[in-house]
Amino acid sequence: MSNAKVTSLEVAQRAGVSQSAVSRVFTPGASASQKTIDKVRKAAQELGYRPNVLARSLTTGKSRIIGLVVAYLENQFYPEVLERLSNALQRRGYHVLIFMASQTAENIDSVMQEILDYQVDGIILASVALSSDLAAACRMAQVPVILFNRGQDDGEVSAVTSANVLGGRKVADFLLAGGHDRIAHIAGWSGSSTGRDRARGFTEALASKGLAPLAIIDGKYTRAGAQTATHTLMQGPMPPDAIFVGNDHMAFAVMDTLMAHYPDAAHGISIVGYDDVPMAAWQAYNLTTLRQPVNRMVEKTVSTLMAQIEGGTIAPETIEIEGELIVRTSARIPKGWKK
Repeated sequence: MSNAKVTSLEVAQRAGVSQSAVSRVFTPGASASQKTIDKVRKAAQELGYRPNVLARSLTTGKSRIIGLVVAYLENQFYPEVLERLSNALQRRGYHVLIFMASQTAENIDSVMQEILDYQVDGIILASVALSSDLAAACRMAQVPVILFNRGQDDGEVSAVTSANVLGGRKVADFLLAGGHDRIAHIAGWSGSSTGRDRARGFTEALASKGLAPLAIIDGKYTRAGAQTATHTLMQGPMPPDAIFVGNDHMAFAVMDTLMAHYPDAAHGISIVGYDDVPMAAWQAYNLTTLRQPVNRMVEKTVSTLMAQIEGGTIAPETIEIEGELIVRTSARIPKGWKK
């Protein structure tokens, strides 16, 4: 048996079409009639032909690969985000390389350099920040970058988030309408724009009614951080009657900790999360939460990135999309409450 690879010319001869027609069939977004596609794919299957994507990228200057960086796969929000982003990019003919990163600057720098070595056409950072130096390196390499679910104060790169300040206000208004006056906040990581913005909207809404949070504790978006924060709140001189938790991942930990260690008090404490991951609707939690509009966030992220890839230099923009408060039974429902 010969070890020689089948060429596109051989496929073209078997299918009775030109070599350029074979190239169009295997190039995402290129135009070819269905009759030509059927003939070429049939010939390719018979001959065992596979297109050389890497070689084509050297010719076109486009790898059709998007680097996707994520830091929190233990958070139930991000597996769903990765699936939807990957599907949306694949529908546009792009492949996805997923990279894991911690929040340390050294780790992010290393990961970003590795991504650029892959000659990617674009980069999406999910809850990962980008230094000014790396933003400049990406611009020099002409690789567009967009942040998902994370903003950046310097505005050097585009970002898509939910309206986090408004979301925090909605949660505070809901808890105040329920008659709560000892409201604590287990916040997301203070080093993240999402954690800071949700906390800001929440505290501003309380302040407008002459109140302050009972306590604000940084849960660092981790289960362990949320568990420790729950113990701190419950062992304090005045336990809360409501807790706004910076995301659902931490909210589940809060609810589990209350039921395991403070069962007599657990049912009297309202819990509200942020994200609305599928687990939030499970009967064991039935969590009231601020839903992040994931589909719209993904759609806007992909369309913005594609515009930058295909259209060249485009001014960075920050896009905020409003989310809805989803009311379930983990928190007291105010009398006559309407969305």
